[in-house]
Amino acid sequence: MMRIPVFGSGILPIMDDERLETIRKTVAAMPKVPGVYLMKDADGRVLYVGKAKDLRSRVSSYFQPAADLLNTRGPDICRMVASVVDIDHIECESEVDALLKEARLIKDIQPPHNAALKDGKTFPYIEITTRDDFPGVFVTRTPRLKGSKLYGPFPSVAVIRDAVNAMQKAFKFRTCELDIREDDDKRRFFRPCLLHAINQCTAPCADLVSKEDYKKDIERLKNFLASKRTPLLRQLTKEMEAASQEKRFEDAADLRDRIKAIKSLELSGDVREDVQPEVFYVDPRKGLEKLADLLGLEAPPRSMECMDIAHLQGRETVGSVICFIDGKPFKPGYRRFKIQTVTGVDDYASIKEVITRRYRYAAGGEELFPDVILIDGGLGQLHAGLDAFSEMDIRPPMVISLAKREEEIYIQAKTAPVRLARNNAALRILQSMRDEAHRFAQHYHHQLRKKATFEKDVKEGRRPPTKRKS
Repeated sequence: MMRIPVFGSGILPIMDDERLETIRKTVAAMPKVPGVYLMKDADGRVLYVGKAKDLRSRVSSYFQPAADLLNTRGPDICRMVASVVDIDHIECESEVDALLKEARLIKDIQPPHNAALKDGKTFPYIEITTRDDFPGVFVTRTPRLKGSKLYGPFPSVAVIRDAVNAMQKAFKFRTCELDIREDDDKRRFFRPCLLHAINQCTAPCADLVSKEDYKKDIERLKNFLASKRTPLLRQLTKEMEAASQEKRFEDAADLRDRIKAIKSLELSGDVREDVQPEVFYVDPRKGLEKLADLLGLEAPPRSMECMDIAHLQGRETVGSVICFIDGKPFKPGYRRFKIQTVTGVDDYASIKEVITRRYRYAAGGEELFPDVILIDGGLGQLHAGLDAFSEMDIRPPMVISLAKREEEIYIQAKTAPVRLARNNAALRILQSMRDEAHRFAQHYHHQLRKKATFEKDVKEGRRPPTKRKS
């Protein structure tokens, strides 16, 4: 039995050798890439969520005989490790993506052994106002609901402020909160701030730049933020090298810091994929009104359902259907399905089975259809759903799908997907439904996996069968 010293309590047993060996096999199968890991107990509950630059190396460090968890991670993590039975992981493209994914999962799941990130604190964004005559550029954790373009989120507010300062030297935008209007004749009497004196702002507040010229600088900034930024970095590097050769060491150091700040812009998430829902409060009523406009409905939908499919390499495939009434979850309307007619990985066939089983009574007139049916996925998933209704020889209500990566909405009878602003109230309602359906499907999937693992252990003699209570 593996043991670890714990201050004040002698020796704490972590787990028996058999469970330790099972976990080590799970860890050995993990890829050596950035990602997020979820440690779970015997009931499938997530105990802890962590991020890693190298998943296999990071997770294995918890289960080495020489691991000093008490001194490196504290007694709470020691107790958590003692309860771990299974570990899931999610691969990410970079360490930054893993950091953002970890934060989102901790806020959604609220694991008992994660002390940080459970509150509403969010990562910073770069925000450019778009409705102003002279757009401002800001670093913010609470973006405007309308009239702005966002870049980020970024893991560190300090490095992003440095980046904004560096970019301001190149693009000379304003960072003040002044209400500056083109038709304000009094601007010509206004005294600009110090940033104009040091050539870091063109001072639209004092009517020293035209709206057209200022807009050109903002467009260059937007293009720069959306690009690889290579040309500017190459130019700054040449200037730094020249300053160093001419022994202008202060100038060279300043250019070095600007290069470092601009490179930090690459350490960001994607607004569409990584935007944090708590940044934008959504009024369900407004969301439903906007959704009605988007879908061409006569009135805002009251009853909506969303479905998702979950499996692990085609095993223990399940489907979930969750229900929202007036934009809020209605738990009595939740349903779950163990897929019975599909072998292997086939999400389309699984969706068809769930739709047939869920709506066959509505097809016979014994139940009412919801106003909107949402499917988690893209165009293929939408077509699978529509095919299922066609095979039942019924005309479905409004059926749509929401693709995760680009958050594109596919609508029946429309050839092209719709992409809404990241803070659009209609999109936020659909995302809430999609995320809840995913959570509900994953919960049932993990239950079935745990049951299958237990039954396999009993069959192979690794566990005694449980006795039913009389």
